[in-house]
Amino acid sequence: MYTKDGESYYIVDAHIALWDARPENQRNIHGKQFIDCFYDYHRNLSPESEVWGYDEYLYQGGQRLMKDLFEDGYVDHAIFQPAHLGEFYNNGFGQTEEAFELAKANPGKLTYNHHFDPRNGEQGLDQLRADHEKMGFKGVKLYTAEWHGESRGWKLTDPWAYKYFEECRKLGITNIHIHKGPTIRPLDRDAFDVADIDHVATDFTDLNFIVEHVGLPRLEDYCWIATQEPNVYGGLAVAMPFIHTRPRYFAQIMGELLYWVGEDRLFFSSDYAIWTPKWLVEKFVDFQIPEDMTEYAPIGTDTKKKILGLNAAKMYGLDVPEHLRLPEADETATGPREPAAADLATV
Repeated sequence: MYTKDGESYYIVDAHIALWDARPENQRNIHGKQFIDCFYDYHRNLSPESEVWGYDEYLYQGGQRLMKDLFEDGYVDHAIFQPAHLGEFYNNGFGQTEEAFELAKANPGKLTYNHHFDPRNGEQGLDQLRADHEKMGFKGVKLYTAEWHGESRGWKLTDPWAYKYFEECRKLGITNIHIHKGPTIRPLDRDAFDVADIDHVATDFTDLNFIVEHVGLPRLEDYCWIATQEPNVYGGLAVAMPFIHTRPRYFAQIMGELLYWVGEDRLFFSSDYAIWTPKWLVEKFVDFQIPEDMTEYAPIGTDTKKKILGLNAAKMYGLDVPEHLRLPEADETATGPREPAAADLATV
């Protein structure tokens, strides 16, 4: 929880990872390229006081994660969004077993989401069923630009992807998080294009599609899709640190998102350990749209409370203390709305 000027905020960090990019886990040069790109983002977009040394950046471990998020970072709950990257790392990049065990030991603080790759075909479906039976996750994180043998990406609209979404529906895995943001070396930029979101959101209205990184650098495309598809949400990982290095750019991002998508479908994310949540939370609570950017409305305290935690808490069924909740608003006929209400409005 974070408190400032008499207001308290329930904080959900909706996109974190526990990774291992140490040399012994790097399968090839691409493993080093990937973590070096992460480190460049970290170093170039963080306040100087928040920059880590390179070696400590390669692997944090659960003890440091718990301190950075829950002791120092004001976070009440955090959600693992792992990337496997088996072509680049011997034991995968996101540490499945370590992250899952940490979440199992701290269920009030951590939620573990998993991953799948539809290019694994029927064997991958069997694995998804087995993993879900063991872990009981409510969400998955998908990397459509991940390499797989000779393949350098896939689309959400691929026939096998649809089989996996149908299986998610059967298993009760309702939250589909997809990396649709800046490219990361050596992955291909176009494999993260947001266009396929439109198709699957229409075909699977009972699933939530959370576009991580709000489509950057394709913000406009994302906004046009999300305003039409009420089951499309936005994760603010990668967008958040621009609050420090490019505050007017951040104001433009938030202004566009709030105009098109609304305050009820956006999730705060630090993208730990690319960045740590403490300074992002502090800066966002203090942030306001510059007065000369008159096309955008001011960001109110209730809006900040929703984005910082209440929206993600609602999606994941987290028990928010009563004094940190907000009254439920009535549904609107247009704009941000619940998927079921939107479907009924078209009948």
